[in-house]
Amino acid sequence: MIGCLCIHGYTGGPYEVEPLAERLKEKTDWQVVVPCLPGHGNTLALKGVPFEQWVSAAEDEMKKLVNKCDSVYVIGFSMGGMIASYLAAKYKVNKLALLSPAGKYLNFKQMGIEIGRFMVKGVKGQLKQDPLYSNYKEKFGSVPFTSIREFQKCVRFTRPYLRKIECPVLIAQGRQDSMVPYKTLHYLDKEITAETDLILYDQSKHHICLGEEKEELIQNVYSFLTSEKGVLDEGEVVLQ
Repeated sequence: MIGCLCIHGYTGGPYEVEPLAERLKEKTDWQVVVPCLPGHGNTLALKGVPFEQWVSAAEDEMKKLVNKCDSVYVIGFSMGGMIASYLAAKYKVNKLALLSPAGKYLNFKQMGIEIGRFMVKGVKGQLKQDPLYSNYKEKFGSVPFTSIREFQKCVRFTRPYLRKIECPVLIAQGRQDSMVPYKTLHYLDKEITAETDLILYDQSKHHICLGEEKEELIQNVYSFLTSEKGVLDEGEVVLQ
């Protein structure tokens, strides 16, 4: 039996990786698990939730899969990518896929571009139709400063484990990412000494599983997980 653990990002929920998880369920007989981390989901309740609870919740699901599956794959989006890296370093994981992993965070340059785009759409009366703006608006005011500190602690806690990963790794990120600088892809490639495949999606933003290039992403992740080798030649970076 093959188990696949999918971990969502900070202030998000299972919906962030749902298109990929659902496709894997359709095309395989794997046990695909997508937990909701404490304080996350459609209604945020992050106040007073330490990052250790997020890591522990993901680790509990990991232990279940390791105990009953012959092979285990882990997929992590954003902060979930860093938690996934920690789990891959600590447990026997066969393959690891990191999607927009938050090894570094806050891409101020791209955030400025996004804000400018929101302003233009606001003038044209088109802002309410923008899904990215709606997502930010819903979360605004729901994230206490103390929780942002917990997010930063989580990233610092998981970073040292990057060098301990031994399984093949796929790292995918969007060039238009407004939360995580896309050069994080190269930073992680240097930190992770295991074999890595790198894919940079030219038109994708941070929510890479929900964007315009999600079909290409889903196919590449599926190919990576099901092939004996990676989807790319060693050291190659593909621009989608």
